[in-house]
Amino acid sequence: MNNDMPWVNLTQEEVEELRNKKHELTEYGKEKLRELMNKPIQAKVSTEDYNKVVNAINQKDPTLDQMIEEAARRERSNRILERYNNFYNLECSGLSHGTPITPEFQQAMALDCALSALRCENLNHEFSEVQTADIEDLIERLYQQGKDYLNIVKEFKDSADGVA
Repeated sequence: MNNDMPWVNLTQEEVEELRNKKHELTEYGKEKLRELMNKPIQAKVSTEDYNKVVNAINQKDPTLDQMIEEAARRERSNRILERYNNFYNLECSGLSHGTPITPEFQQAMALDCALSALRCENLNHEFSEVQTADIEDLIERLYQQGKDYLNIVKEFKDSADGVA
């Protein structure tokens, strides 16, 4: 008898208890995932924006309303971009090799993900029309996201060239 593997000699009741606990843990994990998926995305406010608002409140600045509107616009823009990225990554991860097969598939997926992101943003409103400003902002943010990525890759390549 091998004492290194005591679980081999489990009774039928112990095996059944382990199965039940596994089932309970699985259900608990599924419930936590559902909660996380339904949790609203938290907005991130920069220290600079926060300080501007605090100063405007303290000084009774007339541009406070404009600053609040701009902060709300940025928050909305960030949420839409984040939702778009989540939808697109989920769509791509569902493909067998992780990327669209043709450029047409990629274009269709991008449009579908953009609409899904905008639908999520407008859940509290009747959604039958898409604001072109929202689409233009999403396009601009995606271009910027691509440029930021290329800058990171370029910095990495430059630092790697210095090592080699």
